[in-house]
Amino acid sequence: MAIKRLLIANRGEIALRIHRAAHEMGIETVAVHSTADADAMHVRLADHAVCIGPPAARDSYLNVAAIISAAEITHADAIHPGYGFLSENAKFAEIVEAHDITWIGPKPEHIRTMGDKIEAKRTAGALGLPLVPGSDGAVSDIAEARAIAEKAGYPVIIKAASGGGGRGMKVCNGPEELETLIQQAGSEAKAAFGDATVYIEKYLGNPRHIEFQIFGDGNGNAIHLGERDCSLQRRHQKVLEEAPSPVISAEERDRMGGIVAKAMADMGYRGAGTIEFLWENGEFYFIEMNTRLQVEHPVTEAITGVDLVREQIRIADGKPLSVKQEEIEFKGHAIECRINAEDPFTFAPSPGLVKSYHAAGGMHVRVDSGLYAGYKIPPYYDSMIAKLIVYGRTREGCIMRLKRALAEMVIEGPKTSIPLHQRLLNEPDFLSGDYTIKWLEEWLAKDA
Repeated sequence: MAIKRLLIANRGEIALRIHRAAHEMGIETVAVHSTADADAMHVRLADHAVCIGPPAARDSYLNVAAIISAAEITHADAIHPGYGFLSENAKFAEIVEAHDITWIGPKPEHIRTMGDKIEAKRTAGALGLPLVPGSDGAVSDIAEARAIAEKAGYPVIIKAASGGGGRGMKVCNGPEELETLIQQAGSEAKAAFGDATVYIEKYLGNPRHIEFQIFGDGNGNAIHLGERDCSLQRRHQKVLEEAPSPVISAEERDRMGGIVAKAMADMGYRGAGTIEFLWENGEFYFIEMNTRLQVEHPVTEAITGVDLVREQIRIADGKPLSVKQEEIEFKGHAIECRINAEDPFTFAPSPGLVKSYHAAGGMHVRVDSGLYAGYKIPPYYDSMIAKLIVYGRTREGCIMRLKRALAEMVIEGPKTSIPLHQRLLNEPDFLSGDYTIKWLEEWLAKDA
């Protein structure tokens, strides 16, 4: 049965991105929104709109009953969760499918498996993905923890099995502090995620964060669409992403891409997914898998020409992959800047009225944003308000085009992170591609 009406269970730029892909496929859209988002651009453009609650996400965008009710009263036959909110909630996916609504995402069991970091690591190892040395699962016994840490070699990192964002993570430099740090990490994890379970891994000193985009049809076929370099991070939050990575060769891409595609084929994975690695000294180490669309998916679209949201919808509708691995060509270079409504120096949130807005334009310049003059950025959600994506035939050309596009971009009213990106693009280490996951915070600390 072909999808005719798609409910978008999200907000902001990603809701607008999904709406556009659906309309290009001749599919009607249903926007759900909180009272704070009544004037949002995705609500204005959708064919149908349903208010699902007050501003707090728990009462609106995380309100499963309200979303299912909205789908039923509008006769939506599919739901796309975007990213964040309920996108990696296996229970929600099961509820959607139980209501005979098409879930545009992976199989619920795969969401559940990859959402548990210990189970994800175990599964990844069984599928042949390279792992960071460390514990096979949860660690509760201190004697066992000492043995694992000795074998992996100090320093090690203690991580929460649930959640992320840096909470429940502790770096341990020697055996004398191991027990205390395990207790601290467990307490933090319990407070933040309701789960005190921790595990231990070898701590990589200065790696890069490199992720591979994959797609599966759910029937044992899968492809990869190359890698993205997401090493420029602040407090474990990505700031700028590029594809391809400045340090990965075509041979490495083919080799590692083949490994991840085979793993997903063997798993019977369905839809879009991202397999994230730390990369150091030419070696890849699996860290996690995201069973959803990524914020940074446009850079992959730019260098492959594949519309990832369209592909998600096609796969969910029971169609085969639209491209074969040998048909995918990696051309040129793309960079995405995440533009946040925040002070570019203190990073304090800066919601409020957008007095004027002008999106950058020109050849190979893309802006994903729901902004418009007169729009009030609500204070209740993530501060990202736009993504500026630029493509060039070479990395150098891409950077020059990005500098021009950032200078053209006008967002008056709230403070934004545009000045941070402009400074970043003039840094010699960035221009040479010589940076790691620690580089941005160290650079920012120099100015503090």
